[in-house]
Order: sequence, then structure tokens, then C-alpha cells
Amino acid sequence: MNIKNFFFTTVFIVAAVITSNAQPTDANSILKRGNALVAQEKYKLAIEEYNKVSNRDSDLYARATYNIGVCYYELWQTDEAIAFYKRAIDLKHGKYPRASHALGVALEDQEKFTEARAAYEEAVSVSHGDFVRATFSLGLLEAKTGDFKKAAALFRETAARDGAHVPSSHNNLGVMLVHLGFLKEAEQEFVVALQQAEGRFDEAAHNLSLCRSLTSGLRQDYKLSVLN
Repeated sequence: MNIKNFFFTTVFIVAAVITSNAQPTDANSILKRGNALVAQEKYKLAIEEYNKVSNRDSDLYARATYNIGVCYYELWQTDEAIAFYKRAIDLKHGKYPRASHALGVALEDQEKFTEARAAYEEAVSVSHGDFVRATFSLGLLEAKTGDFKKAAALFRETAARDGAHVPSSHNNLGVMLVHLGFLKEAEQEFVVALQQAEGRFDEAAHNLSLCRSLTSGLRQDYKLSVLN
């Protein structure tokens, strides 16, 4: 059975700029100005602002460093983004799950899958599993590299956690189950994905239809379509 026409969805991961809730300081004001420029997509100007944060403000300096990485990523300067993400992680002594996840995304863009996997796993580990986007991205990576069993386990985990990712997690789990030959279980995941999205999930509806066709023996040949 050649199953190649199931959609699996990804939450487009754009590293979010971190804002600070601390009491106003000069560094906080700089971050706010930088964030406002990012909201206007003025990334070069935002970098200039973030660079004004003193390294004496250790936590805010790490945030500014991460935010500079975000700006470079948005400017399609991925090497520079990676360098700043790594620097931010070092400044936080390896405990910066958001930056580790963003690093994984950038590395995956460069098809450095082994390094991306390590970055995602670090984000999961240091957050004790609470940074769900990293687990989801890790599932997408495992699916991309053909480890459907591992991807299924990861999507099952994210499907059990609250958030906007839940419908996509059920859909993606369904796709993995189809690849693994568990059609009935896959069908149920597509149904749940549709229910979670209140019926507004074209890819899950399409996958459900294909899965039922497979189960009835009506369809045998598929072209896998991946949504990015």
C-alpha cells in the first residue's frame, strides 16, 4: 500500500519576541522600543535598539540577544540568527527553551536535521516538557525524516496538551498512524481533529475521506502532500 496523499499540518513557527513584565528600567524601555519596531517589521532598526541593552542587565541582555536573533531570522539571515540564538542560550546557561526551539527551526531550515533535533530536544528537556511547540516541532522533524513511530508518539503527547496546536496534533497523529498501517485508529484521529476545529479543518477532512477510502479498499495510490 503506497500511502502518499495525506496532509499533515505544521504550526508555522516564528520565534516570538519576548517582552518583559519587570518594573520599567532603561533596558526595559529599550526592549519595548525594539519590540514596537519588530511589530512594524522594521527589523534592522529593532536590532539597533536591542544592541543598546547593556550586558550588565544579564537577563534582559539575554532577551535582547535572542530578539536580535529573531530579527535576523525575519531578515532571512539565518546564519546570523543561529549565532545569536546560541549566544542567548549560553547567556542563560543552557536553560532557554524558547531560544533552543528557535535555534532548531533555523537549523532545520538549513537541513541540519541532527543539530535541529538536538536543539528541539534541549527545549523539551529544559522546559520539562512544558514548551509544547518544541515537542510538536520535533514530531514534524521525525515525520520528515521518516521515523513515523517516534513522530506518532510525539504528536500523541502534544494532542494531550491544551493549546491551538491540538487539532493539528490529532491530524498529524492520524497521518503517522496511516503510515504505520493503523487505519481505524487514524480515522478516529482525523475525526477528533475535525471536532476540535469545529469542522473548519480542510486537511483533516481530506485525510478522513482518504482514510475511509483506504479502509474500504477503494484507493491504493496516494501522493503525500505536506503543508508548511
